[in-house]
Amino acid sequence: MFLYNIGIKLYYFIVWLASFFDTKAGLWINGRRQQKLAHFDSSIWFHFASLGEFEQGRPILEAMRGQYPGKSIVVTFFSPSGYEIRKNTPLADAVYYLPLDTKNNARDFIDTIKPDMAIFTKYEYWYHYFNELHKQSVPLYIVSGIFRPGQVFFKWYGGLHRKMLSFVMHFFLQDESSKQLLNNLGITNVTVSGDTRFDRVWANAQNPKEIAGISEFKNGQKLFIAGSTWPEDEKLLATLPALYPDWKFIFAPHEIEEDRVNHLINLLPKGSAVKYSEWVENSKFKIQNSKDGSNLISHISHLTSLVIDNIGMLSSLYAYGDIAYIGGGFGAGIHNTLEAAAFGLPVIFGPKYLKFNEARELIALKAGFSISDETQLKGIVDTLITDEAFYSTTSKKIYNYVQEHTGATKMIMSHIDMQMCRL
Repeated sequence: MFLYNIGIKLYYFIVWLASFFDTKAGLWINGRRQQKLAHFDSSIWFHFASLGEFEQGRPILEAMRGQYPGKSIVVTFFSPSGYEIRKNTPLADAVYYLPLDTKNNARDFIDTIKPDMAIFTKYEYWYHYFNELHKQSVPLYIVSGIFRPGQVFFKWYGGLHRKMLSFVMHFFLQDESSKQLLNNLGITNVTVSGDTRFDRVWANAQNPKEIAGISEFKNGQKLFIAGSTWPEDEKLLATLPALYPDWKFIFAPHEIEEDRVNHLINLLPKGSAVKYSEWVENSKFKIQNSKDGSNLISHISHLTSLVIDNIGMLSSLYAYGDIAYIGGGFGAGIHNTLEAAAFGLPVIFGPKYLKFNEARELIALKAGFSISDETQLKGIVDTLITDEAFYSTTSKKIYNYVQEHTGATKMIMSHIDMQMCRL
């Protein structure tokens, strides 16, 4: 426990130092310092690490809001990327940064929001919060949980983390291997419900949002969408527009600071790319209609690439696409492949995908493709573009894969509903 507490304080100190020159670190520190907590007589507490986990747990959050409209819902985030984008979500009565995991903070926070239950998505295991929930007999659920043998829970020195697991009332897991790992520790309060992300992306694909200017940019052509990209991805992807001039390309970088966006534009053929904000705001990019109804694109015929310079539209962008590349596979790991898969888009990604069940399963189905270099990227893109039968089969496989894996939300809610009846 001593080392855990020291580690928490050391982490805070490191982020504090970084906050003097890093925007995200500054938001992390100042957001916690400045927030004022409202008192609740009772609430349902949802915690998410970041934006991705929010979208993953969103089907449960929406179901709770719909089925129990009189219940107050409190949402917390660990990271600024989740809080800053979803701090005004109508799905919650209050949205906060999770205070640092200390004994006093955990007690004060839980006493303030008075949760009837707590729901954590995928991961985020904080000892003092879990312990305080346990001491106050507040049911704690992990949804879309996933475990791997290399995690600290399964190491000889992971006693404290194993104790955290004992504070959880029920685990809703993504796969059987996670269940087996917990069973090996003597933990049997588990259900393999699947991943709620499938429910989220499926619902999104059935009712996609229209995005201003995208249909005009596409203009009836085929569209390649590169989502959540990093510089290592973009070095390879930047070669594609020149190779496939009949296609349009949309790049949605993971980070949208001005210098990052400008760097990406400079990688692309000169004069061929424009920022999304400029595209929708500047009249010179608007498509004009001739007397016979045909499109006049004399002002924009040279534009083949659009670079998204905002956050929040990627999941709906895929509705316009034909092929998707998912970034992150040359770094810590790939981002969300399922958002594109739900629209039937074949997905391509880098080599670091092994931690992600859906990526491994898509490769096994030959509906997802991992590449390690420019040659492999060009090879699979060329096959998807030129072989119509292969493309059609791949698209059907990936669409069906997502549909067949929906249903986790219903299973989880049936259990939670029984708990709500006891409250």
